[in-house]
Amino acid sequence: MWDGKRISVIFPTYNEKDSIRAAIEEFFSTGVVDEIVVVNNNAAPGTHEEVAKTAAREVFEPRQGYGAAIQRGLREATGDYLIVAEPDGTFDGRDVRKLLAYAEDFDVVFGTRTTTSLIGEGANMGLFLKWGNWAVAKLLEFLFDTTHFSDVGCTMRLIKREALAKIADGFTVDGSHFGLEMMLLVVSRGVRYIEIPVHYRARVGKSSVTGDPLKAVGLGLRMILFILAWRLRLARPPSARLAAIAPVIILVALALSLEGTRWIGGLVRRFNHRGAR
Repeated sequence: MWDGKRISVIFPTYNEKDSIRAAIEEFFSTGVVDEIVVVNNNAAPGTHEEVAKTAAREVFEPRQGYGAAIQRGLREATGDYLIVAEPDGTFDGRDVRKLLAYAEDFDVVFGTRTTTSLIGEGANMGLFLKWGNWAVAKLLEFLFDTTHFSDVGCTMRLIKREALAKIADGFTVDGSHFGLEMMLLVVSRGVRYIEIPVHYRARVGKSSVTGDPLKAVGLGLRMILFILAWRLRLARPPSARLAAIAPVIILVALALSLEGTRWIGGLVRRFNHRGAR
């Protein structure tokens, strides 16, 4: 409970069998979390048994996908304030209180993992992922004339139940870019929001998306196209802005070709190698 409000945490899970129990216990240990809803999204064998050892409530979502799992969790959670995170060891339960502190003034509090001093040793936030997230966030910020954004891929966020009711009918994405769709809905529907830095630690196990450089590139390109499509659908951007983003559009077209994808994949590997030295 926080200031008389009931707090729910939503953990979508697919490949977090080895970390989910510790994550549940860590978030409950904050003393303010009333409920943790684990959404079993066709998770690895043994996940159910690990969750059963805790006080979390498990629900099953057969539709595969990050977005499908989070949407199910948002529907199942009973709290006044809903916090989404991942049970893979990357997010710090202590940041729950940080999100709640900002919830006094905002309806949605987005986390960002790009603050260098809060990136833990071994965290999967090399040069490509950090600056790639930052660049896509700045594209969103520029095209929609928003306040500061620096990370479009951070799962950890808080939304008040009243704010969720304003955007839930717009959810269409079941896959990995659901978090971006949620951001765009918040921005376009006039919901009060802020982005704050959160801790980002080494993952237990390997991510099925960001652990693969080419999949990460593909997700980044999908996000860019998704933002552009939203901007064009809501209102035709001024010609000056369209001219400003023309290089981005050209880059996307190049990257969508087979050779372009291979070329960017090579850059990713070089950047990651340089960041690891």
